[in-house]
Amino acid sequence: MEIKLEGDCSNILDGIKELQTSFGFTINQKAEISLVCEKKESDHDLSVTYKYHIGHITYHKPNQFYRAFGLFLEKVQKGETDFSIKEKAQFKTIGPMFDFSRNAVMKPERFYEMVRILAVMGFDSAMLYMEDTYEVKGEPYFGYMRGRYTESELKELDDYAYQFGIELIPCIQTLAHLEEFLKWDAALRYKDTRGALLLESEDTYQLLENMIRSVSEPFRSKRIHIGMDEAEELGRGIYLNKNGYKPRFELMSDHLDKVMQITDKLGLEALMWSDMFLKLASETGDQYSKSTEIPDYIVEHTPDQVQLMYWQYNSIDIDHYRNIFKQHQAFNKKPAFAGGIWVWNTFATNYNLSLQASEAALTACKEANIEDIFVTLWGDDGYENNVFNALLGLQFYAEHAYTKEIDENKLHERVAFCTGINANRFLMLNELDTPPGVEKGNLEQTNPSKFLLWQDVLLGVFDKHIENLDLDSYYESLTQKFKDYRNVSASLDYIFDVPEKLSNVLALKASLGVKLKQAYDHQDESELQRIVSDVIPEIIARVKKLREAHRTQWLTINKPFGWEVIDIRYGGLLNRLDTAMKRINDYMNQEIDMIDELEQERLPYVFDRSQSTSLGWSSYYYRMASPNVFFHVLPIY
Repeated sequence: MEIKLEGDCSNILDGIKELQTSFGFTINQKAEISLVCEKKESDHDLSVTYKYHIGHITYHKPNQFYRAFGLFLEKVQKGETDFSIKEKAQFKTIGPMFDFSRNAVMKPERFYEMVRILAVMGFDSAMLYMEDTYEVKGEPYFGYMRGRYTESELKELDDYAYQFGIELIPCIQTLAHLEEFLKWDAALRYKDTRGALLLESEDTYQLLENMIRSVSEPFRSKRIHIGMDEAEELGRGIYLNKNGYKPRFELMSDHLDKVMQITDKLGLEALMWSDMFLKLASETGDQYSKSTEIPDYIVEHTPDQVQLMYWQYNSIDIDHYRNIFKQHQAFNKKPAFAGGIWVWNTFATNYNLSLQASEAALTACKEANIEDIFVTLWGDDGYENNVFNALLGLQFYAEHAYTKEIDENKLHERVAFCTGINANRFLMLNELDTPPGVEKGNLEQTNPSKFLLWQDVLLGVFDKHIENLDLDSYYESLTQKFKDYRNVSASLDYIFDVPEKLSNVLALKASLGVKLKQAYDHQDESELQRIVSDVIPEIIARVKKLREAHRTQWLTINKPFGWEVIDIRYGGLLNRLDTAMKRINDYMNQEIDMIDELEQERLPYVFDRSQSTSLGWSSYYYRMASPNVFFHVLPIY
């Protein structure tokens, strides 16, 4: 498809050229199809029309042009010859937040690919969550061996996004969540607890100024997110030993004032997570509550220049959001909001929960006239999943950003155009975590795609949860379904290689621990022989193929740092399968009288499974792999 550009295209031409290869068009001033670009003063409206081979786009902000341009390409490439589309921006800011702190630091070239997709979706911003994965001058251990971005890399990311009208915003931590830096001896002088900084220390505030200056300099944006969430351990480690007890709010308030002095000095506009203020005001002091009333002293000690950001990822109750937004009204300023697409703590993106929670949240945001909206893509526990598996969710936010209500058909058409992947293929990712035994929708969350892979077949800490369930045929069928829906011509098809091969592993491994225990208890020697001779060797072969696919995916998307964590998990899994064969063979050959591990009673991992969607939940690999000690947990400091 060739397009002739007309009108004032000078400020958008570079971005248009970058989209040519990805979206199947070329710029040719002799082309039959013309596109007239016109910048308007209205900062909310965009329109795109096409008739008699002439297209016309009106827009105000560059991101609106790329949104409209994507709509134009989508319609014309489908053969439509006469159409008119008008849209109104619902928010001032709309963008994803990428977690680059849980081992997966995206390669710049993959980030550029993501930016091109975000552009045609219509996003105008993105946050880069970097706890320690950026350079800080004079602090060589900050992000050491963690794939940190250099200053020049961040500048290049910012330059690339800027040509599409996308504002990149650094999102860092200035209080807690700094475990990966504070673990080094070189950082001892900054440390209060495992993850929290030592307050009322001159060294700490020199570090913070250095951090904020270092991370803000590569970006055009004057906005910076300073974190400060989940800091419940504040002042309870080395600070307590040195200075005695001081109320957390008093500590946090004084600390925030000092951080604001730094951001003011550098001419920056700060955002921060609001959960600590709301939690400290609650009856329990550590969780959101609909009944919370914000005391005057908290409002009075919240700096006027900081924008609070309310985060919520799993509530599908619209009244929950309405109540929390009302609580924020006490601060006399509009908060920002951050929702989430659940790509963390599982191989399976939980779209059932993500989209329902996001629908409730974004509807409430529109009612409350919230202007700044972000969608988080966290990577907790090593980021076994990947950001591209969240694209349907990102499209969902983009469509909400340009219409009052979502049209599901349009959503599916748009995601197919913007990503090259059918929406139903993204939704299939749900099925990795919804085998028999999982309640419809998986709204309270269970993550069997993760715990059934990593749990040990001899120890089976989740086996009690899956007794009498036919998981083998479920995952065998899902394997074939992934194979049938693959589209090798799509550039992102590779992201479905891991789900396909994981399903193939689980088709044999998911129930193996249950079968092994039953065969042992019933002294079924033929079944034990089948398991040791046929089943486990085949699982090992399938795990090796899964690891290879996962490694290819990781090294395609991310820098290599952090892959060693997942690699070690696969190594542990393979070694334990090998040990299982030895233990069974030794027993069958009468070299041992019993298999001690199989003598043990199977207890449920989650005692009260009402807190999850039937099969249970665990956030941590090491808890799935073994009930024994992986590392010695020291005091919080």
